[in-house]
Amino acid sequence: MADEKLFSFQTGKVAHFTVVDYVLFGLLLVISAGIGLFFAIKDRKHNNTKTFLMAGGNMNPFPVALSLLASFMSAITLLGTPAEMYNYTTMYYWIGLSYFFVAFGAAHVFMPIFYQLRVRSAYEYLEHRFSKGVRTAGSMTFCVQMLLYMALVLYAPSLALNSVTGFTLWGSVISVGIVCTIYTTIGGMKAVLFTDSFQVGMMFAGLIAILIQGNVELGGFDQAWKKAEESGRVYFTDFNPDPKVRHSVWSLVIGGAFTWVAIYGVNQAQVQRYCTCPSLRKAQLAIWINFPGLCLILYLSCLIGMVVYAFYSNCDPFTFNLVKTSDQLLPLFVMDVLGYLKGFPGLFVACLFSGALSTISSGLSALAAVVLEDVIKAYFFKDLSENAATNTSKVLAFVFGIICLGLTYVASLLGGVLQAALSLFGMIGGPLLGLFILGMMFPWSNKWGAYCGLFLGLIFMFWIGVGAQIYKPYNPKAPTGISGCNWNLTTTLSPATVSLLNKTLSNAATTTSSYFNTTELISPVEEEENIFAPLYALSYLWYSATAVLFVVVVGLLVSLVTGPEDPKKLDPKLICPLFDILFPYLPEKIRKPMRFGVRFDELDKESKEGGVFGDLNTDILNLEMDVNSKEKEKEIHNNGLVHIENGKAPTENGCQNGGYVDNENKLLTRL
Repeated sequence: MADEKLFSFQTGKVAHFTVVDYVLFGLLLVISAGIGLFFAIKDRKHNNTKTFLMAGGNMNPFPVALSLLASFMSAITLLGTPAEMYNYTTMYYWIGLSYFFVAFGAAHVFMPIFYQLRVRSAYEYLEHRFSKGVRTAGSMTFCVQMLLYMALVLYAPSLALNSVTGFTLWGSVISVGIVCTIYTTIGGMKAVLFTDSFQVGMMFAGLIAILIQGNVELGGFDQAWKKAEESGRVYFTDFNPDPKVRHSVWSLVIGGAFTWVAIYGVNQAQVQRYCTCPSLRKAQLAIWINFPGLCLILYLSCLIGMVVYAFYSNCDPFTFNLVKTSDQLLPLFVMDVLGYLKGFPGLFVACLFSGALSTISSGLSALAAVVLEDVIKAYFFKDLSENAATNTSKVLAFVFGIICLGLTYVASLLGGVLQAALSLFGMIGGPLLGLFILGMMFPWSNKWGAYCGLFLGLIFMFWIGVGAQIYKPYNPKAPTGISGCNWNLTTTLSPATVSLLNKTLSNAATTTSSYFNTTELISPVEEEENIFAPLYALSYLWYSATAVLFVVVVGLLVSLVTGPEDPKKLDPKLICPLFDILFPYLPEKIRKPMRFGVRFDELDKESKEGGVFGDLNTDILNLEMDVNSKEKEKEIHNNGLVHIENGKAPTENGCQNGGYVDNENKLLTRL
């Protein structure tokens, strides 16, 4: 029968995609490219960097929130999180708590500083605070991080699908890479934001369909939970403070917060997105709308992982080479439970590659902005016209897209996608986060401390990361079984081998309690062979926090030796008043010493709203006041708006008596 369910453990073979599935995948690419083409045509008269890189600065918080969500909740999350549930325990659920602290830190600690400076590149801050050289070092570090991450995001799902479903490897890599590059190049930030919104919808649709059908096959989620409990996977109480424990409450909540705040707080891809909102309040709203979306994708993926384990609990697909890596588990499951329904595997592919498309497009746009602002304008063409700058941005986005395609081979060497991605954020994003924290929260730090902190931090973290690949720590996986595999399949192994496998797996299941509470993550032999083995065993979730601590300590020590900055002489806009943000209700006599002499009181008090930062909630692009003028509208290439100035020609920076108006002759802002 056409709709007969032949699972892989019954046949030993994996189902392949049909024509309908390929058509659905093609539709995803066509719709994404179509959105880019639509905005390229719609905004063709506004050929300026404000429109191309910042979406005009007047975006609604909702699509911005969806884009923030899509940017780093990629195919890596969709593949890696279910595999985490299958291979280990439910401890990973705890990372959802870290998202709350990430949202708070991004919205109320880092964002106000970037927003107050009106930056297009997050690394402009580093020039204001330290020097142009520090700015360049930070932006180049970001470029390396994003190029490697985008290559991983593009290659990993393609490889997983190719291995399990026969979906063409290089066909998917090249088609996704090219389509993503094209719509980002021609459509700019608006195309990125709206395609991200569409792609988030596809991600949710795919995840929900997989979860529902999986539960139908099992007879309800309670059955999946029961099997997970029996195997010892339901485990939430590892409070071991040892940083070598791969997943403890502390590493997931605290370490996870540092890992993700490096993304949401100071990563250009995210800073660029929330700066497309017209006010600080709306930008903060976008981040808080994004927070439940992060949790929803995380927990849907976790629940799917538990269903995947329950489905294969008595027939481990690794044992019989149905899959070779953890990243292939979810595609195998989809082909098993949805493969008989034509089109549903295609929906899964669309879901998976929606995550890849959104991440790559965000990265390309961010890379174009960083190189334009931090390299080309900063060093070569300071007076670059808006038309030339916009065209340069488009060329940069295209070039980086091609480079990303070329780096896909490197991504194949990084192992499991979830841990590899988060390790990469810790090894490179961690020192960058440390650099921003050094500047924003420690007013005594200087440029020499910034240089030494960043470079030594990168060296230190790569030493740990590379060492962890050479001296792999012992991270025991949860037990699996093969007792329910089809007899014809198991006869491909000798009876003695099958018996031994069953006995071994059965013994592992009986020792689950001690198995998961072990703190011995490296064998004594390894410790004797390499004295640094305990350092290499550091949980990847602590990478970012370790990097921040290292950069701050080194940066402060070097700053003190070379001559610390005087906090009284610093621009207060460059320093974060952390204690005022965290403890706004404490008496002034307690909070004042915690400002360390920084002149926050000189900020415009009229623009404050319950804190030391300006309100910035005035929507400067939506102050609609009618204005009568007989002058012909004149465009200013700096921002694509129209300026009226009492009969005088408009200037790039505006004028004292004039104002910017839209095409309907309504005043947008008066200078």
